[in-house]
Amino acid sequence: MYDMKNIQKLGALGKKADAAMKAFMEFDKVALADGAIPVKYKELIAIAVALTTQCPYCLEIHKGNAVKAGATEEELAEVTFIAAALRAGAAVTHGTHLVG
Repeated sequence: MYDMKNIQKLGALGKKADAAMKAFMEFDKVALADGAIPVKYKELIAIAVALTTQCPYCLEIHKGNAVKAGATEEELAEVTFIAAALRAGAAVTHGTHLVG
C-alpha cells in the first residue's frame, strides 16, 4: 500500500479535482515557505507531524526537504523523539478520562 511510486499518481488525482488540487498545492507551498519560521524548522515540524500521523509519503518528502534546508541527522533524530514524547504524552493525558 505504501509504495512511493503512488506519489506519481498525484497528477492523475489532481486532474479529477483540478481546482481543489491547485488550491491545495498553493496552500502547501505558502505554508512551507520561508517566513517567521525558517524553512528548515518548518520541514522539521512537518516531519514531527508525519511521524505522529505515520505518513510514509510525508516522511520521505519532508526528510528530503529538511536535508536540503540544512537539517542534520542529529536534528532528525531529535525530532523523532519530540514526536514520540508528544504522542506518549497524549496517551497519558487521555488516560485522565479513565479515572474518577
